[in-house]
Amino acid sequence: MLEKLKLLAKDTVIYGVSSILARALNYILVPLYANFLLTAENGVHALIYANLAFLNILFTYGQETAYMKFASENPEDSEKQKRYFMTAFLSLSLSSVLFSSLIITYAGELALLLGLESNAGVYIRYAALILLIDTLIVIPLANLRLERKATKFALVKLLGVGFTVVSTILFITVYDYGLHGAFWGNILGSGIVLVLLIPEIIGRLSNGSWTFWKEMLWLGLPYVPSGLMGLFVRLVDRNVLMHVPDKTFQSIYGKAITSTEIVGIYGRVVAFGILIQLLVQIFRFAWQPFFLQHAQEPDAKRLFSKVFTITSIGVTVLIVGISLIVPDLIQVHYFGSVYLLPPQYWIGLSVLPVVFFGSLFEMMSVNLSAGLLIEKRTQVLPIVSAFGAAFTIGLSIWLSNQYGMMGAAIAATGGLMVMALAMAYFSQKYYKNSYDWGKIFSMVVLGIGVLLFAERIQSSLSSDVLIFLGYCAVSLLFFRSELQAVLKKI
Repeated sequence: MLEKLKLLAKDTVIYGVSSILARALNYILVPLYANFLLTAENGVHALIYANLAFLNILFTYGQETAYMKFASENPEDSEKQKRYFMTAFLSLSLSSVLFSSLIITYAGELALLLGLESNAGVYIRYAALILLIDTLIVIPLANLRLERKATKFALVKLLGVGFTVVSTILFITVYDYGLHGAFWGNILGSGIVLVLLIPEIIGRLSNGSWTFWKEMLWLGLPYVPSGLMGLFVRLVDRNVLMHVPDKTFQSIYGKAITSTEIVGIYGRVVAFGILIQLLVQIFRFAWQPFFLQHAQEPDAKRLFSKVFTITSIGVTVLIVGISLIVPDLIQVHYFGSVYLLPPQYWIGLSVLPVVFFGSLFEMMSVNLSAGLLIEKRTQVLPIVSAFGAAFTIGLSIWLSNQYGMMGAAIAATGGLMVMALAMAYFSQKYYKNSYDWGKIFSMVVLGIGVLLFAERIQSSLSSDVLIFLGYCAVSLLFFRSELQAVLKKI
């Protein structure tokens, strides 16, 4: 058992590090886009990519999970595994060609539906090609995971992202292809991954099966609504902002500005949320094997409670620090020629603390999911996502028309808060535990107070660092016992 857990931990580290590096590399491009593309072009890019995330779920319709489930049940029957592979691969290939063809055909109309000009249809067509290629690589990548080829999986992913980054930089800065170059870089990066996976596909050529296809469809389709609702919480804000009238933004910000430019500003500013989201993702990879390993111990609930406290406070401390320091760093004129985000984006910087606090609720949800997994009550997870999605959509439509970007950020974070509250309710219902909500709430309130104080005195970078260090000292003073208890178990 211990050896199996060690293998799981090793694979988790490889998958986790590769996924995190891939996301981090992609976000290197944010300053590039902000400095070399027009604000409106950034809006087009941010809006299309937000919707690409939704379409990825529709294009794959749960077949990745279905393939891994059925193929893993037949570890000794290689021929049956090949048939499951080919059935899933053919299904996604045919459907993605069909869906992509429809998008390409009606690209102009879809651009208008999104709130863009019809001439933005060319970028919709690029997006359709990206979706097609990304769908073709889903099952081969899933097979690498199934066969525990974690190193190969990581290398393929990182090579693809690396090629995307390098080619995009060249297209935009050297060849001056503008927004076209941003999409072409992604197409080439995804294409490289597909080429690298061709041996995996050829090695599993077999006949498909209607029976297998119906089984996999029956299992996979229920994952689609849950996945869509989870993404709504994070990404619906761009779509809502896009449909707010320009005159509303002009009255909010006191200058002539279009909804496309607002989406561009908002999309690039909230991208800095990755600084906390990566931490949550790292914790998610490590958390499941950790709580499964300790779930049967007599003091498991007490341990989990302390982990909840430490991670919640840790994220809160980081949120305060990053909220204090990142806006200062964004406004530095590096080498006298470039900003992380140019001045026209600074009207959106006020949303950063709100966006960052959304990651605190994500961290809480990840923690609280342990009880549901231990008690095998994961059927409530779609309900949690539904609560969050409904709340986010309603609040976003209302607040975005009143407060612009700040309204959208509040709605997105509010949706994550609702999901955390719903997760807490179900977690307590099926795996009752006691958590130190008082301490956590106190530190969050103190953190918000620190941020408001820093804003009130218009603090400089050096004073922001001193304020943050003081807040860290208070946190360590109050949570020494929790930290010591968790460190003993690691």
